[in-house]
Amino acid sequence: MIGKLTGILAERNPPQVVIDCHGVGYEVDVPMGTFYNLPPVGEKVSLLTHFVVREDAQVLYGFGTAAERAAFRQLIKISGVGPRTALGVLSGMSVNELAQAVSLQEPGRLVKIPGIGKKTAERLLLELKGKLGDTLGQAAGLAQPASDAQADILQALLALGYSDKEAAAALKALPKDVGVSEGIKLALKALAK
Repeated sequence: MIGKLTGILAERNPPQVVIDCHGVGYEVDVPMGTFYNLPPVGEKVSLLTHFVVREDAQVLYGFGTAAERAAFRQLIKISGVGPRTALGVLSGMSVNELAQAVSLQEPGRLVKIPGIGKKTAERLLLELKGKLGDTLGQAAGLAQPASDAQADILQALLALGYSDKEAAAALKALPKDVGVSEGIKLALKALAK
């Protein structure tokens, strides 16, 4: 029903903001990634929205990017995952990180998010496989590993604490036919510079 709001940012109370659209203040719940990218109070802001109507409430959720809103909509389609949980997932990790976790089937990354247990994380990965990893990963410019060896190297770098961006950059610099152990060594050398 309400797909986008453009107005003046009137209030910032995480995770909620108020957007003044010609005298009408809309309360919008946003993920923390969007919240941190908002302009200061009094500045013009534009958010894509998703309107949820329940028996006891009507809530407007806002997103800075189309990929974020698409991820939210995929998450709430999953049985047992409501808008609050979906917002929590998107506050705990970026769309790129979520797509990476789905494509590599890593429940450990989702379990770190408050309110997500092991079973919920596994169900999210199962339900989102093929829906989120491919479409959003490519839309967001996420580098997909070209081979099993590259996927293993990427997973090793992530396990060592490197960010998705650092690991993807190191992976791009490697020869395409490199083995796992040699690839990890070369990637670590590149990241150490």
